[in-house]
Amino acid sequence: MFDNLTQKFTTIFDKLAFRGRLTEKNVEDACQEVRTALLEADVNIQTVRDFVGNVRDAAVGQQIIKGVNAAQQFVKIIHDRLVELLGEGTDDSIHYRTRPPTIILLAGLQGSGKTTTAAKLARLVRDRDAKRPLLVACDTYRPAAVEQLKVLGGELAVPVYYRSGADPVTLAAEGVEEARRGGEDVVIIDTAGRLHIDEEMMQEVDNIAVDILPQEIFLVVDAMTGQDAVNSAREFNERLEISGLILTKLDSDARGGAALSIRHVTGKPIRFAGVSEKLDGIEPFHGDRMAGRILGMGDVVGLVEKAQEVIDEQEALAMQRKLVENTFTLDDLMQNLRQVKRMGSISDLLGMIPGVGGRLAGASIPDSEFKRLEAIISSMTLAERTRPEIIDNSRRFRIARGSGTSVADVNALIKQYNEMRRLFGSKGGFGAAMQNLAGMMQGGKPQLPGDSPEDRVRQLRSDRERKRKERRKKKKNQRKQKRRR
Repeated sequence: MFDNLTQKFTTIFDKLAFRGRLTEKNVEDACQEVRTALLEADVNIQTVRDFVGNVRDAAVGQQIIKGVNAAQQFVKIIHDRLVELLGEGTDDSIHYRTRPPTIILLAGLQGSGKTTTAAKLARLVRDRDAKRPLLVACDTYRPAAVEQLKVLGGELAVPVYYRSGADPVTLAAEGVEEARRGGEDVVIIDTAGRLHIDEEMMQEVDNIAVDILPQEIFLVVDAMTGQDAVNSAREFNERLEISGLILTKLDSDARGGAALSIRHVTGKPIRFAGVSEKLDGIEPFHGDRMAGRILGMGDVVGLVEKAQEVIDEQEALAMQRKLVENTFTLDDLMQNLRQVKRMGSISDLLGMIPGVGGRLAGASIPDSEFKRLEAIISSMTLAERTRPEIIDNSRRFRIARGSGTSVADVNALIKQYNEMRRLFGSKGGFGAAMQNLAGMMQGGKPQLPGDSPEDRVRQLRSDRERKRKERRKKKKNQRKQKRRR
């Protein structure tokens, strides 16, 4: 979601890298660029004014820390302000009642993803908190909304309560009583939405809340709707005593303005975020981690947590030994690809690696690329997967035919496999190897190390010096031609 904003921030920091210290002039220039970047990301105008004002106040007159350049100090200032904007720590626990059932009410506009989010929350409280949830279908207006919730509940083996002909307020109360009778200790109520804020909808949700007194009222907000999401959140917050926000579709290519504005406008924390369409695609929202990802600093903690969910500890230790002993095979690569696929989108994973996400922003790697690489490796013999150096031209033609790919695809896979083996053993090799994996997915060239801020500064200086030399040479040639004439 924040790829464009990450790229713009990276450009701003690169410009400041040539400044020896933060002055009022270069701070003002940088703040103007930050303001433009945030407005282009569809961030609320008042939020932008407050944010830029806080950055300016913190940056002007800032004492230079020894060994830290202007760009690094400005990054720190921006990071701290972003954490304040998004919220430093997030309460990712549900506030359960001592005497069950705990009632969770979901509200929001139509199309924000309430029904899917209800099922995701049911799975979360069941698997993470060992609770027994009951879903209550109170959206009696949208066609097939009840059926959708029943299908999702069936996939999770979670009961769904609905009675034909009952109004939403009655359904909610009956759902709570059904949970008491059935022994369920969490009731998740999916309410109706509208295409826009109207009094009828607000009154109905308000009546449900007054009648059943929920412990949590979550406002579900579609991050793709930009300022509309912020405006509707403000209206809901004024009418309901919401306890937190759930942002959906954070895995989309939206500009991200809603995520950066909504907490500032409502004063309510973002508690959870929808990160995929799958039923396990919901996770606690951590503002400090998100700030790091926006600035290209990564989210190592989040990456480790994702890895721990899908990678067995013994398998990880065995893989580590193979990397150290340089016995990493193509079979191991295929196993790693499958593990990475279970962890989620490769683009999202790259964004969690410091120094990688900002340079590969916008990388789009479809699932079909995993299948293509698996097909190539599966078409090899055991000996070829163990010792790729024996794969000559005739073997490459056979592998290409067997996998339905081209010889060029086979060559690229082998080349980048060899590069990955080398990079895993190099300094900072994990990030470089992940970049190389992204290049493999996209059929591109291997991505080599050299992505730290210092490397970028050196590269920028080198480019500037090269351009200066080219200009001097061009002027010299022009003078020579003029003398000849």
